Amino acid sequence: MIDKELGTIIFKQNIRARRMSIRILIDSLHVTLPYGFTEKDGLKFIDEVREKLKIKQTKINKKTLLLTDESVLETLTFKVQLQKAERKNLYSSLKSGILTIEYPTQLNCEDTRTQEYFWNSINYFLRNEAKRILPVRTKELALQFGFSFTDVKIQSSKSRWGSCNTKKNINLSYFLLLLPIHLVDYVILHELCHTKEMNHDKKFWEWMDEVTFGKSKTLRKELKEYSIPK
Repeated sequence: MIDKELGTIIFKQNIRARRMSIRILIDSLHVTLPYGFTEKDGLKFIDEVREKLKIKQTKINKKTLLLTDESVLETLTFKVQLQKAERKNLYSSLKSGILTIEYPTQLNCEDTRTQEYFWNSINYFLRNEAKRILPVRTKELALQFGFSFTDVKIQSSKSRWGSCNTKKNINLSYFLLLLPIHLVDYVILHELCHTKEMNHDKKFWEWMDEVTFGKSKTLRKELKEYSIPK
């Protein structure tokens, strides 16, 4: 069904679900209904939390990067180029630093499913490139500043750029490749500092100032200007 404020509402039954849940997208809601619940129950639930849904959908819209033929998206190692083509299916190829994504001329590139394909393609190559680059860069920075770590894993986290646990395992989001190189280094150094100080106390920021040559506050502020695309 279509809601004037929230867009398309899609209901799905899931007998394993213990409670009703709503997945919020740019122009739609995907509502999971547990056993015994109907679409009427789902609509009632939506109306109860409508204002919250509108606020969250607005936030998603602000963080969403809509890809079109005119989009300019450049990652750390490749540029993205969308092209209409006389073909039946979508197709993507990375050559010479250009990720070309071709899509049928009759397809609306702003359609949610088409956008999902675009981003799935980009994410596939982001992950591959991140696995090639980020562990090596982490080793270089660790050697330069005298840190030690156990392992580096590349993840698809959309909530944080990186993390480090008590075993000195560092996790890095492949979306880091959407940042300028100096901010990529800042995030890696942030996690390396956590191998010495797990919290964000005074000692931690002293380490950060040391490895960023007194620029940790400036770099931290700059990083906040970026967000992981939804």
